[in-house]
Amino acid sequence: MEDRYDQEEIYSQRIKAGKRTYFFDVKATRGQDYYLTITESKRRLRDDDTFSYEKHKIFLYKEDFLKFVDALQDAVDYVREELLTPEEVAELDRPRPAYDERDQRDNGNGYNRPDAY
Repeated sequence: MEDRYDQEEIYSQRIKAGKRTYFFDVKATRGQDYYLTITESKRRLRDDDTFSYEKHKIFLYKEDFLKFVDALQDAVDYVREELLTPEEVAELDRPRPAYDERDQRDNGNGYNRPDAY
């Protein structure tokens, strides 16, 4: 059986969100079957004042990409249209600074990948 950490990484993007960081990694199996891993990493302070990272990972296979994107968009639309105030929606829609490429680190293989998993 193929080790899940042995797959080829094709693409990686990191999104910082407060104490959380989200990683979107496209990988390929040896048979060139593509899938996406979405990882949420949360920094936690231990009792001894050192830090650890709590991680949760979702494996999303190519045959489910469109269903996943549709369901995610439906959920986001529902929250925006049914649950948020107009002021909260306006805050979500305000322009944000452009993505800062310095936020990613090159892992030496030509793909940007954070080293803080």
